[in-house]
Amino acid sequence: MGVEMEVSGDNNTNWVPIMKKRMNILGKKLKTFPKLTWKTIWKVGKDDPRRVIHSLKVGFSLTLVSLLYLMEPLFKGFGSSAIWAVMTVVVVLEFTAGATLCKGLNRGLGTLLAGSLAFLIEYVATESGHIFRAIFIGASVFFIGAAATYMRFFPYIKKNYDYGVVIFLLTFNLITVSSYRVDNVLKIAHERFYTIAIGCGICLLMSLLILPNWSGEDLHNFTAAKFEGLAKSIEACVNEYFRDEEQQKARENSSDLEDPIYNGYKTVLDSKSFDETLALYASWEPRHSRHCYRFPWQQYVKLGNVLRHFGYTIVALHGCLQTEIQTPRSVRAMFKDPCIRLAGEVTKALKELGDSIRHRRQCSPEILSDHLHEALQDLDNAIKSQPKLFIGSKNNSNKLALATIGIQSGALNSRRVTLSSVKTDTSALLEWKSKRGTINENSKSLRPTLSKIAITSLEFSDALPFAAFAALLVEIVARLDLVIEEVEELGRIAHFKEYHNSQNDDHNVVVDFEKHAMPLRNELPTHAGD
Repeated sequence: MGVEMEVSGDNNTNWVPIMKKRMNILGKKLKTFPKLTWKTIWKVGKDDPRRVIHSLKVGFSLTLVSLLYLMEPLFKGFGSSAIWAVMTVVVVLEFTAGATLCKGLNRGLGTLLAGSLAFLIEYVATESGHIFRAIFIGASVFFIGAAATYMRFFPYIKKNYDYGVVIFLLTFNLITVSSYRVDNVLKIAHERFYTIAIGCGICLLMSLLILPNWSGEDLHNFTAAKFEGLAKSIEACVNEYFRDEEQQKARENSSDLEDPIYNGYKTVLDSKSFDETLALYASWEPRHSRHCYRFPWQQYVKLGNVLRHFGYTIVALHGCLQTEIQTPRSVRAMFKDPCIRLAGEVTKALKELGDSIRHRRQCSPEILSDHLHEALQDLDNAIKSQPKLFIGSKNNSNKLALATIGIQSGALNSRRVTLSSVKTDTSALLEWKSKRGTINENSKSLRPTLSKIAITSLEFSDALPFAAFAALLVEIVARLDLVIEEVEELGRIAHFKEYHNSQNDDHNVVVDFEKHAMPLRNELPTHAGD
Protein backbone atom coordinates (compact mmCIF):
# COMPACT_ATOMS: atom_id res chain seq x y z
CA MET A 1 0.00 0.00 0.00
CA GLY A 2 2.77 2.41 0.90
CA VAL A 3 4.58 1.55 -2.32
CA GLU A 4 1.46 2.34 -4.37
CA MET A 5 1.04 5.72 -2.64
CA GLU A 6 4.69 6.53 -3.27
CA VAL A 7 4.36 5.69 -6.97
CA SER A 8 1.18 7.78 -7.20
CA GLY A 9 2.96 10.69 -5.55
CA ASP A 10 5.84 10.46 -8.01
CA ASN A 11 3.45 10.48 -10.97
CA ASN A 12 1.72 13.59 -9.66
CA THR A 13 5.07 15.26 -9.20
CA ASN A 14 6.11 14.41 -12.78
CA TRP A 15 2.91 15.86 -14.22
CA VAL A 16 3.53 19.30 -12.77
CA PRO A 17 6.50 20.35 -14.96
CA ILE A 18 4.82 18.81 -18.04
CA MET A 19 1.66 20.85 -17.50
CA LYS A 20 3.72 24.00 -16.88
CA LYS A 21 5.59 23.44 -20.12
CA ARG A 22 2.38 22.93 -22.07
CA MET A 23 0.82 26.05 -20.55
CA ASN A 24 3.88 28.10 -21.50
CA ILE A 25 3.70 26.85 -25.08
CA LEU A 26 -0.02 27.61 -25.21
CA GLY A 27 0.59 31.08 -23.81
CA LYS A 28 3.22 31.83 -26.46
CA LYS A 29 0.88 30.66 -29.23
CA LEU A 30 -1.92 32.87 -27.92
CA LYS A 31 0.43 35.87 -27.85
CA THR A 32 1.59 35.36 -31.43
CA PHE A 33 -1.85 34.39 -32.79
CA PRO A 34 -3.11 37.97 -33.47
CA LYS A 35 0.13 38.88 -35.23
CA LEU A 36 0.11 35.77 -37.41
CA THR A 37 -3.56 36.28 -38.24
CA TRP A 38 -2.97 39.88 -39.31
CA LYS A 39 0.03 38.83 -41.45
CA THR A 40 -2.09 36.20 -43.19
CA ILE A 41 -4.92 38.67 -43.82
CA TRP A 42 -2.50 41.24 -45.21
CA LYS A 43 -0.65 38.72 -47.40
CA VAL A 44 -3.85 37.34 -48.98
CA GLY A 45 -5.00 40.82 -49.92
CA LYS A 46 -1.56 41.95 -51.07
CA ASP A 47 -1.07 38.92 -53.35
CA ASP A 48 -4.24 39.77 -55.26
CA PRO A 49 -6.16 42.98 -54.35
CA ARG A 50 -9.13 41.74 -56.36
CA ARG A 51 -9.92 39.42 -53.46
CA VAL A 52 -10.71 42.39 -51.27
CA ILE A 53 -12.98 43.88 -53.94
CA HIS A 54 -14.77 40.57 -54.45
CA SER A 55 -15.36 40.21 -50.71
CA LEU A 56 -16.92 43.68 -50.58
CA LYS A 57 -19.12 42.85 -53.59
CA VAL A 58 -20.40 39.70 -51.89
CA GLY A 59 -21.12 41.59 -48.67
CA PHE A 60 -22.99 44.32 -50.53
CA SER A 61 -25.01 41.77 -52.53
CA LEU A 62 -26.05 39.93 -49.37
CA THR A 63 -27.14 43.23 -47.84
CA LEU A 64 -29.32 43.99 -50.86
CA VAL A 65 -31.12 40.64 -50.85
CA SER A 66 -31.53 40.80 -47.08
CA LEU A 67 -33.80 43.82 -47.60
CA LEU A 68 -36.43 41.37 -48.86
CA TYR A 69 -36.59 40.13 -45.29
CA LEU A 70 -35.82 43.34 -43.40
CA MET A 71 -38.26 45.69 -45.15
CA GLU A 72 -41.90 45.05 -44.24
CA PRO A 73 -43.47 45.82 -47.66
CA LEU A 74 -41.04 43.51 -49.45
CA PHE A 75 -41.50 40.74 -46.90
CA LYS A 76 -45.28 40.88 -47.31
CA GLY A 77 -44.85 40.44 -51.05
CA PHE A 78 -42.42 37.50 -50.95
CA GLY A 79 -42.85 36.02 -47.50
CA SER A 80 -40.48 33.37 -46.24
CA SER A 81 -39.41 32.59 -49.84
CA ALA A 82 -37.13 35.62 -49.64
CA ILE A 83 -34.52 33.39 -48.02
CA TRP A 84 -33.99 31.75 -51.45
CA ALA A 85 -32.60 35.02 -52.75
CA VAL A 86 -29.99 35.02 -49.98
CA MET A 87 -29.09 31.39 -50.70
CA THR A 88 -28.78 32.16 -54.40
CA VAL A 89 -26.29 34.98 -53.80
CA VAL A 90 -24.19 32.80 -51.49
CA VAL A 91 -24.07 29.94 -54.01
CA VAL A 92 -23.94 31.75 -57.36
CA LEU A 93 -21.72 34.80 -56.86
CA GLU A 94 -18.19 33.65 -57.80
CA PHE A 95 -14.86 35.40 -58.18
CA THR A 96 -14.99 35.73 -61.98
CA ALA A 97 -17.81 36.85 -64.24
CA GLY A 98 -17.67 33.62 -66.25
CA ALA A 99 -18.10 31.44 -63.16
CA THR A 100 -21.03 33.58 -61.98
CA LEU A 101 -22.67 33.46 -65.40
CA CYS A 102 -22.23 29.69 -65.57
CA LYS A 103 -23.79 29.10 -62.17
CA GLY A 104 -26.42 31.83 -62.43
CA LEU A 105 -27.76 30.74 -65.81
CA ASN A 106 -27.63 27.08 -64.79
CA ARG A 107 -29.58 27.83 -61.64
CA GLY A 108 -32.17 29.99 -63.44
CA LEU A 109 -32.63 27.56 -66.32
CA GLY A 110 -32.86 24.56 -64.01
CA THR A 111 -35.44 26.28 -61.82
CA LEU A 112 -37.54 27.38 -64.80
CA LEU A 113 -37.58 23.94 -66.45
CA ALA A 114 -38.27 22.15 -63.17
CA GLY A 115 -41.14 24.52 -62.33
CA SER A 116 -42.72 24.17 -65.76
CA LEU A 117 -42.52 20.38 -65.68
CA ALA A 118 -43.86 20.26 -62.12
CA PHE A 119 -46.85 22.44 -63.09
CA LEU A 120 -47.61 20.11 -66.02
CA ILE A 121 -47.50 17.02 -63.82
CA GLU A 122 -49.60 18.77 -61.18
CA TYR A 123 -52.22 19.64 -63.80
CA VAL A 124 -52.40 16.04 -65.04
CA ALA A 125 -52.46 14.59 -61.52
CA THR A 126 -55.21 16.95 -60.35
CA GLU A 127 -57.64 15.59 -62.97
CA SER A 128 -57.32 12.04 -61.59
CA GLY A 129 -58.44 10.55 -58.31
CA HIS A 130 -56.66 10.89 -54.99
CA ILE A 131 -55.06 7.42 -55.10
CA PHE A 132 -54.06 7.65 -58.77
CA ARG A 133 -52.61 11.09 -58.10
CA ALA A 134 -50.21 9.69 -55.49
CA ILE A 135 -49.16 6.87 -57.83
CA PHE A 136 -48.70 9.28 -60.73
CA ILE A 137 -46.57 11.68 -58.63
CA GLY A 138 -44.42 8.81 -57.32
CA ALA A 139 -43.87 7.43 -60.82
CA SER A 140 -43.03 10.90 -62.17
CA VAL A 141 -40.48 11.50 -59.44
CA PHE A 142 -38.87 8.12 -60.19
CA PHE A 143 -38.62 8.50 -63.96
CA ILE A 144 -37.63 12.16 -63.98
CA GLY A 145 -35.06 11.62 -61.22
CA ALA A 146 -33.52 8.59 -62.95
CA ALA A 147 -33.45 10.26 -66.38
CA ALA A 148 -31.95 13.52 -65.09
CA THR A 149 -29.31 11.67 -63.07
CA TYR A 150 -28.37 9.54 -66.07
CA MET A 151 -28.01 12.67 -68.20
CA ARG A 152 -25.40 13.98 -65.77
CA PHE A 153 -23.04 11.30 -67.07
CA PHE A 154 -23.09 12.74 -70.60
CA PRO A 155 -19.70 14.45 -71.09
CA TYR A 156 -21.12 17.65 -72.57
CA ILE A 157 -23.79 18.03 -69.87
CA LYS A 158 -21.31 17.06 -67.14
CA LYS A 159 -18.97 19.77 -68.32
CA ASN A 160 -21.43 22.62 -68.91
CA TYR A 161 -24.77 21.96 -67.19
CA ASP A 162 -24.12 19.66 -64.24
CA TYR A 163 -25.05 22.33 -61.69
CA GLY A 164 -28.24 23.14 -63.62
CA VAL A 165 -29.33 19.48 -63.59
CA VAL A 166 -28.83 19.33 -59.82
CA ILE A 167 -30.96 22.45 -59.32
CA PHE A 168 -33.57 20.97 -61.70
CA LEU A 169 -33.80 17.80 -59.60
CA LEU A 170 -34.00 19.73 -56.33
CA THR A 171 -36.68 22.16 -57.51
CA PHE A 172 -38.76 19.53 -59.30
CA ASN A 173 -38.94 17.24 -56.28
CA LEU A 174 -39.71 20.06 -53.86
CA ILE A 175 -42.62 21.32 -55.94
CA THR A 176 -44.00 17.96 -57.09
CA VAL A 177 -43.89 16.15 -53.75
CA SER A 178 -45.11 19.10 -51.67
CA SER A 179 -48.03 19.70 -54.05
CA TYR A 180 -49.67 16.52 -52.77
CA ARG A 181 -50.14 17.98 -49.27
CA VAL A 182 -50.01 21.75 -49.82
CA ASP A 183 -52.84 23.48 -51.65
CA ASN A 184 -51.13 26.74 -52.61
CA VAL A 185 -47.96 25.13 -53.93
CA LEU A 186 -48.20 27.07 -57.19
CA LYS A 187 -48.04 30.35 -55.32
CA ILE A 188 -45.03 29.15 -53.33
CA ALA A 189 -43.32 28.08 -56.55
CA HIS A 190 -43.95 31.48 -58.13
CA GLU A 191 -42.50 33.30 -55.11
CA ARG A 192 -39.49 31.00 -55.03
CA PHE A 193 -38.83 31.51 -58.73
CA TYR A 194 -39.05 35.29 -58.38
CA THR A 195 -36.68 35.40 -55.40
CA ILE A 196 -34.16 33.16 -57.20
CA ALA A 197 -34.40 35.42 -60.25
CA ILE A 198 -33.76 38.46 -58.03
CA GLY A 199 -30.72 36.77 -56.48
CA CYS A 200 -29.32 35.77 -59.87
CA GLY A 201 -29.91 39.25 -61.24
CA ILE A 202 -27.99 40.88 -58.39
CA CYS A 203 -25.12 38.40 -58.86
CA LEU A 204 -24.91 39.10 -62.60
CA LEU A 205 -25.07 42.84 -61.97
CA MET A 206 -22.19 42.69 -59.49
CA SER A 207 -20.09 40.38 -61.66
CA LEU A 208 -20.55 42.02 -65.06
CA LEU A 209 -20.89 45.73 -64.31
CA ILE A 210 -19.02 46.49 -61.07
CA LEU A 211 -15.26 45.91 -61.42
CA PRO A 212 -15.63 42.57 -63.25
CA ASN A 213 -12.99 39.84 -63.10
CA TRP A 214 -12.93 37.99 -66.40
CA SER A 215 -11.96 34.32 -66.54
CA GLY A 216 -10.57 34.90 -70.04
CA GLU A 217 -8.19 37.54 -68.73
CA ASP A 218 -7.06 35.25 -65.93
CA LEU A 219 -6.41 32.44 -68.42
CA HIS A 220 -4.52 34.87 -70.67
CA ASN A 221 -2.29 36.16 -67.85
CA PHE A 222 -1.77 32.68 -66.43
CA THR A 223 -0.65 31.38 -69.82
CA ALA A 224 1.80 34.26 -70.26
CA ALA A 225 3.23 33.65 -66.79
CA LYS A 226 3.95 30.00 -67.61
CA PHE A 227 6.68 31.02 -70.06
CA GLU A 228 8.45 32.99 -67.34
CA GLY A 229 8.36 29.97 -65.02
CA LEU A 230 9.75 27.60 -67.64
CA ALA A 231 12.50 30.06 -68.55
CA LYS A 232 13.54 30.32 -64.90
CA SER A 233 13.64 26.53 -64.58
CA ILE A 234 15.92 26.05 -67.61
CA GLU A 235 18.27 28.81 -66.56
CA ALA A 236 18.50 27.58 -62.97
CA CYS A 237 18.93 23.94 -64.06
CA VAL A 238 21.86 24.63 -66.39
CA ASN A 239 23.56 26.93 -63.88
CA GLU A 240 23.16 24.28 -61.19
CA TYR A 241 24.65 21.58 -63.42
CA PHE A 242 27.83 23.56 -64.10
CA ARG A 243 28.22 24.98 -60.59
CA ASP A 244 31.62 24.32 -59.00
CA GLU A 245 32.12 22.52 -55.70
CA GLU A 246 32.46 25.67 -53.57
CA GLN A 247 29.23 27.12 -54.89
CA GLN A 248 27.53 23.77 -54.40
CA LYS A 249 28.60 23.57 -50.75
CA ALA A 250 27.52 27.15 -50.13
CA ARG A 251 24.10 26.34 -51.56
CA GLU A 252 23.74 23.20 -49.44
CA ASN A 253 24.61 25.16 -46.30
CA SER A 254 22.14 27.94 -47.07
CA SER A 255 18.79 28.06 -45.26
CA ASP A 256 16.79 28.42 -48.48
CA LEU A 257 14.88 25.16 -48.85
CA GLU A 258 12.97 26.12 -52.00
CA ASP A 259 14.10 24.64 -55.28
CA PRO A 260 13.90 27.33 -57.99
CA ILE A 261 14.00 24.69 -60.72
CA TYR A 262 11.01 22.80 -59.37
CA ASN A 263 9.09 25.98 -58.51
CA GLY A 264 9.41 27.13 -62.10
CA TYR A 265 7.80 24.18 -63.85
CA LYS A 266 5.49 22.66 -61.18
CA THR A 267 2.63 25.07 -61.88
CA VAL A 268 2.85 24.33 -65.61
CA LEU A 269 2.66 20.58 -65.04
CA ASP A 270 -0.29 20.89 -62.64
CA SER A 271 -2.26 23.37 -64.75
CA LYS A 272 -4.42 21.04 -66.85
CA SER A 273 -7.59 21.10 -64.74
CA PHE A 274 -7.08 24.76 -63.90
CA ASP A 275 -6.75 25.72 -67.59
CA GLU A 276 -9.85 23.75 -68.51
CA THR A 277 -11.88 25.33 -65.69
CA LEU A 278 -10.85 28.85 -66.70
CA ALA A 279 -11.54 28.05 -70.36
CA LEU A 280 -14.99 26.70 -69.49
CA TYR A 281 -15.92 29.86 -67.60
CA ALA A 282 -14.42 32.02 -70.35
CA SER A 283 -16.73 30.33 -72.86
CA TRP A 284 -19.72 31.68 -70.90
CA GLU A 285 -18.49 35.27 -70.87
CA PRO A 286 -19.73 37.85 -73.38
CA ARG A 287 -17.37 39.56 -75.81
CA HIS A 288 -15.96 42.38 -73.73
CA SER A 289 -12.80 43.32 -75.63
CA ARG A 290 -12.43 46.62 -77.44
CA HIS A 291 -12.94 45.02 -80.85
CA CYS A 292 -15.51 42.45 -79.57
CA TYR A 293 -13.44 39.51 -80.79
CA ARG A 294 -14.47 36.09 -79.57
CA PHE A 295 -12.11 34.77 -76.89
CA PRO A 296 -10.16 31.77 -78.31
CA TRP A 297 -10.27 29.75 -75.11
CA GLN A 298 -9.76 26.44 -76.95
CA GLN A 299 -6.45 27.65 -78.36
CA TYR A 300 -5.27 28.60 -74.87
CA VAL A 301 -6.03 25.06 -73.67
CA LYS A 302 -4.14 23.65 -76.66
CA LEU A 303 -1.16 25.88 -75.93
CA GLY A 304 -1.25 24.76 -72.31
CA ASN A 305 -0.98 21.12 -73.43
CA VAL A 306 2.06 21.94 -75.58
CA LEU A 307 3.69 23.77 -72.68
CA ARG A 308 3.14 20.79 -70.38
CA HIS A 309 4.92 18.48 -72.85
CA PHE A 310 7.69 21.07 -73.04
CA GLY A 311 7.84 21.02 -69.24
CA TYR A 312 8.26 17.25 -69.17
CA THR A 313 11.60 17.67 -70.96
CA ILE A 314 12.67 20.16 -68.28
CA VAL A 315 11.71 17.61 -65.62
CA ALA A 316 14.00 15.07 -67.32
CA LEU A 317 16.74 17.71 -67.51
CA HIS A 318 16.29 18.36 -63.80
CA GLY A 319 16.61 14.62 -63.17
CA CYS A 320 20.12 14.67 -64.66
CA LEU A 321 21.20 16.69 -61.62
CA GLN A 322 20.07 13.93 -59.26
CA THR A 323 21.38 10.77 -60.93
CA GLU A 324 23.67 8.35 -59.10
CA ILE A 325 26.30 8.38 -61.84
CA GLN A 326 27.58 11.89 -62.49
CA THR A 327 30.05 13.25 -64.98
CA PRO A 328 33.15 14.70 -63.25
CA ARG A 329 33.17 18.46 -63.00
CA SER A 330 36.39 18.64 -64.96
CA VAL A 331 34.62 17.02 -67.92
CA ARG A 332 31.55 19.23 -67.55
CA ALA A 333 33.72 22.34 -67.66
CA MET A 334 34.72 21.51 -71.25
CA PHE A 335 31.11 22.06 -72.38
CA LYS A 336 30.04 24.75 -69.92
CA ASP A 337 30.13 27.80 -72.20
CA PRO A 338 28.13 26.38 -75.16
CA CYS A 339 25.51 24.84 -72.85
CA ILE A 340 25.02 28.05 -70.90
CA ARG A 341 24.80 30.02 -74.13
CA LEU A 342 22.25 27.59 -75.55
CA ALA A 343 20.14 27.70 -72.38
CA GLY A 344 20.35 31.49 -72.38
CA GLU A 345 19.02 31.69 -75.95
CA VAL A 346 16.14 29.32 -75.13
CA THR A 347 15.33 31.35 -72.02
CA LYS A 348 15.36 34.54 -74.06
CA ALA A 349 12.99 33.01 -76.63
CA LEU A 350 10.56 31.82 -73.93
CA LYS A 351 10.48 35.24 -72.30
CA GLU A 352 9.81 36.86 -75.67
CA LEU A 353 6.91 34.45 -76.28
CA GLY A 354 5.42 35.17 -72.86
CA ASP A 355 5.85 38.90 -73.36
CA SER A 356 4.13 38.79 -76.76
CA ILE A 357 1.12 36.97 -75.29
CA ARG A 358 0.94 39.29 -72.29
CA HIS A 359 0.81 42.39 -74.53
CA ARG A 360 -1.33 40.73 -77.23
CA ARG A 361 1.08 41.19 -80.08
CA GLN A 362 2.63 38.86 -82.60
CA CYS A 363 5.96 37.36 -81.56
CA SER A 364 9.13 38.53 -83.22
CA PRO A 365 9.90 36.92 -86.59
CA GLU A 366 13.50 36.56 -85.44
CA ILE A 367 12.65 34.79 -82.19
CA LEU A 368 14.83 31.85 -83.28
CA SER A 369 17.83 34.06 -83.83
CA ASP A 370 21.17 33.18 -85.34
CA HIS A 371 22.63 33.19 -81.82
CA LEU A 372 20.58 30.09 -80.97
CA HIS A 373 21.84 28.22 -84.03
CA GLU A 374 25.39 29.36 -83.27
CA ALA A 375 25.07 28.04 -79.71
CA LEU A 376 23.85 24.69 -81.04
CA GLN A 377 26.76 24.55 -83.49
CA ASP A 378 29.25 25.44 -80.75
CA LEU A 379 27.91 22.62 -78.56
CA ASP A 380 28.19 20.19 -81.46
CA ASN A 381 31.77 21.31 -82.16
CA ALA A 382 32.68 21.00 -78.47
CA ILE A 383 31.41 17.42 -78.36
CA LYS A 384 33.23 16.53 -81.58
CA SER A 385 36.45 18.01 -80.19
CA GLN A 386 36.50 15.40 -77.38
CA PRO A 387 36.02 12.09 -79.24
CA LYS A 388 37.82 9.99 -76.62
CA LEU A 389 35.18 10.82 -74.01
CA PHE A 390 32.42 9.39 -76.16
CA ILE A 391 34.29 6.61 -77.98
CA GLY A 392 36.28 5.18 -75.09
CA SER A 393 39.80 3.85 -74.57
CA LYS A 394 41.25 0.34 -74.64
CA ASN A 395 43.98 1.02 -72.08
CA ASN A 396 41.98 0.19 -68.97
CA SER A 397 40.53 -3.15 -70.06
CA ASN A 398 41.50 -5.06 -66.91
CA LYS A 399 40.50 -2.59 -64.20
CA LEU A 400 37.06 -4.10 -63.68
CA ALA A 401 38.48 -7.59 -63.21
CA LEU A 402 41.09 -6.30 -60.78
CA ALA A 403 38.45 -4.42 -58.82
CA THR A 404 36.28 -7.53 -58.63
CA ILE A 405 39.16 -9.74 -57.46
CA GLY A 406 40.06 -7.15 -54.83
CA ILE A 407 36.52 -7.18 -53.47
CA GLN A 408 36.42 -10.99 -53.35
CA SER A 409 39.71 -11.16 -51.48
CA GLY A 410 38.46 -9.08 -48.56
CA ALA A 411 37.89 -5.48 -49.52
CA LEU A 412 34.25 -5.72 -48.36
CA ASN A 413 34.11 -2.41 -46.52
CA SER A 414 34.27 -0.28 -49.61
CA ARG A 415 30.72 0.48 -50.70
CA ARG A 416 31.26 3.36 -53.11
CA VAL A 417 33.08 2.95 -56.41
CA THR A 418 34.38 5.94 -58.30
CA LEU A 419 34.17 6.16 -62.04
CA SER A 420 37.90 6.50 -62.57
CA SER A 421 38.68 3.33 -60.60
CA VAL A 422 36.44 0.98 -62.51
CA LYS A 423 36.18 2.38 -66.02
CA THR A 424 37.04 -0.21 -68.66
CA ASP A 425 35.72 -1.78 -71.82
CA THR A 426 33.18 -4.53 -72.41
CA SER A 427 35.77 -7.31 -72.44
CA ALA A 428 36.47 -6.72 -68.75
CA LEU A 429 32.75 -6.81 -68.06
CA LEU A 430 32.49 -10.21 -69.76
CA GLU A 431 35.44 -11.43 -67.73
CA TRP A 432 33.74 -10.32 -64.53
CA LYS A 433 30.58 -12.18 -65.54
CA SER A 434 32.57 -15.40 -66.06
CA LYS A 435 34.03 -15.15 -62.55
CA ARG A 436 30.89 -14.25 -60.63
CA GLY A 437 30.04 -17.94 -60.13
CA THR A 438 32.98 -18.25 -57.74
CA ILE A 439 31.42 -15.80 -55.25
CA ASN A 440 29.97 -17.58 -52.22
CA GLU A 441 26.62 -16.96 -50.56
CA ASN A 442 28.00 -14.24 -48.28
CA SER A 443 28.72 -12.11 -51.32
CA LYS A 444 25.02 -11.27 -51.74
CA SER A 445 25.68 -8.09 -49.83
CA LEU A 446 28.05 -7.03 -52.59
CA ARG A 447 25.34 -6.83 -55.24
CA PRO A 448 24.84 -3.05 -55.01
CA THR A 449 28.59 -2.50 -55.35
CA LEU A 450 29.00 -4.95 -58.20
CA SER A 451 25.95 -3.49 -59.94
CA LYS A 452 27.52 -0.07 -59.86
CA ILE A 453 30.74 -1.56 -61.19
CA ALA A 454 28.79 -3.07 -64.08
CA ILE A 455 27.11 0.24 -64.85
CA THR A 456 30.25 2.30 -64.69
CA SER A 457 32.28 -0.21 -66.70
CA LEU A 458 31.02 1.29 -69.95
CA GLU A 459 33.73 2.74 -72.14
CA PHE A 460 32.17 6.20 -72.17
CA SER A 461 30.96 6.20 -68.53
CA ASP A 462 32.54 9.59 -67.84
CA ALA A 463 30.63 11.32 -70.59
CA LEU A 464 27.44 9.23 -70.58
CA PRO A 465 25.56 11.35 -68.00
CA PHE A 466 26.55 14.54 -69.81
CA ALA A 467 25.47 13.03 -73.12
CA ALA A 468 21.98 12.58 -71.66
CA PHE A 469 22.01 16.16 -70.36
CA ALA A 470 23.12 17.57 -73.72
CA ALA A 471 20.56 15.47 -75.60
CA LEU A 472 17.75 16.81 -73.43
CA LEU A 473 19.00 20.35 -73.91
CA VAL A 474 18.84 19.87 -77.68
CA GLU A 475 15.40 18.28 -77.32
CA ILE A 476 14.21 21.45 -75.55
CA VAL A 477 15.34 23.47 -78.56
CA ALA A 478 13.45 21.08 -80.88
CA ARG A 479 10.25 21.35 -78.83
CA LEU A 480 10.59 25.11 -78.76
CA ASP A 481 9.54 25.09 -82.42
CA LEU A 482 6.21 23.49 -81.48
CA VAL A 483 5.62 26.09 -78.79
CA ILE A 484 6.33 28.92 -81.24
CA GLU A 485 3.88 27.45 -83.75
CA GLU A 486 1.10 27.36 -81.16
CA VAL A 487 1.83 30.91 -80.02
CA GLU A 488 1.70 32.15 -83.62
CA GLU A 489 -1.61 30.31 -84.14
CA LEU A 490 -2.99 31.89 -80.97
CA GLY A 491 -1.95 35.34 -82.18
CA ARG A 492 -3.68 34.76 -85.50
CA ILE A 493 -6.96 33.53 -83.98
CA ALA A 494 -7.01 36.15 -81.21
CA HIS A 495 -6.17 38.97 -83.69
CA PHE A 496 -3.03 40.10 -81.88
CA LYS A 497 -1.50 43.30 -83.16
CA GLU A 498 1.46 43.16 -85.51
CA TYR A 499 5.00 43.11 -84.18
CA HIS A 500 7.10 46.28 -84.35
CA ASN A 501 10.74 46.62 -83.41
CA SER A 502 10.00 49.60 -81.17
CA GLN A 503 7.91 47.36 -78.90
CA ASN A 504 10.98 45.61 -77.59
CA ASP A 505 11.92 48.59 -75.46
CA ASP A 506 8.39 49.43 -74.36
CA HIS A 507 7.30 45.95 -73.36
CA ASN A 508 10.42 44.45 -71.86
CA VAL A 509 8.63 43.65 -68.63
CA VAL A 510 9.27 40.63 -66.40
CA VAL A 511 6.26 39.51 -64.40
CA ASP A 512 6.72 37.51 -61.22
CA PHE A 513 5.53 33.98 -62.01
CA GLU A 514 4.42 33.05 -58.49
CA LYS A 515 2.66 36.38 -57.94
CA HIS A 516 0.47 36.30 -61.06
CA ALA A 517 -0.03 32.57 -61.55
CA MET A 518 -0.66 31.09 -58.10
CA PRO A 519 -3.30 33.42 -56.53
CA LEU A 520 -5.82 32.54 -59.25
CA ARG A 521 -6.22 28.97 -58.01
CA ASN A 522 -7.91 29.95 -54.78
CA GLU A 523 -10.72 31.89 -56.46
CA LEU A 524 -12.16 29.19 -58.72
CA PRO A 525 -13.93 25.92 -57.93
CA THR A 526 -12.33 22.87 -59.45
CA HIS A 527 -15.48 22.13 -61.46
CA ALA A 528 -18.36 24.10 -62.83
CA GLY A 529 -20.79 22.18 -60.66
CA ASP A 530 -19.16 23.07 -57.35
